[in-house]
Amino acid sequence: MRRAWLSALLALVTAVAVTGCSGGGTFEDDCETRDGVLECAPGTRAPAPKVAGELLDGARYDIAQERGNVVVVNFWGSWCAPCVAEADDLESTYQATRDKGVRFLGVNVNDGRDKAKAFEQGRVTYPSLFDPGSRVALDFQVPPNSVPATIVLDRDGRIAVVIRRGVTQDVLRPIVERVAAEGPAPDGSR
Repeated sequence: MRRAWLSALLALVTAVAVTGCSGGGTFEDDCETRDGVLECAPGTRAPAPKVAGELLDGARYDIAQERGNVVVVNFWGSWCAPCVAEADDLESTYQATRDKGVRFLGVNVNDGRDKAKAFEQGRVTYPSLFDPGSRVALDFQVPPNSVPATIVLDRDGRIAVVIRRGVTQDVLRPIVERVAAEGPAPDGSR
């Protein structure tokens, strides 16, 4: 029942996003899609929605605190086999790019807190929002159409890349490094 509900929810969100993007705007026109990866030129990027909530550890989080950093947002669930498969690659990419002003945020969807915490333990060191109702996915104008999905935000908080499938470090790291190289990190480094 949960998976059916999530699939229906994500299909609805995708339909809304496609409708919103096809209304004569340049967002989709100037974005390139290859192998499930949508990349957008800097001048055509849509602003990311406000993202705030409770982390799995109970702390509060607001993505606005990350302005000036590249933020990689990964939607995942403990019940999702491709999420298990990509966890090491996400963590490796995080470790390799965090000194370049790159932050990672997981968004745990359609899950119980205890299962989500157990999944993360020993796998990833970056924080994850607890989002059992998938509200964060609903807030994105270009949401994932399945879990896992990864969205890369540029330093200005705009959607630069949407990956609608599981990722590997070989795919994700060059994308993240390319977006990070577009402008200086908050400390002035690249």
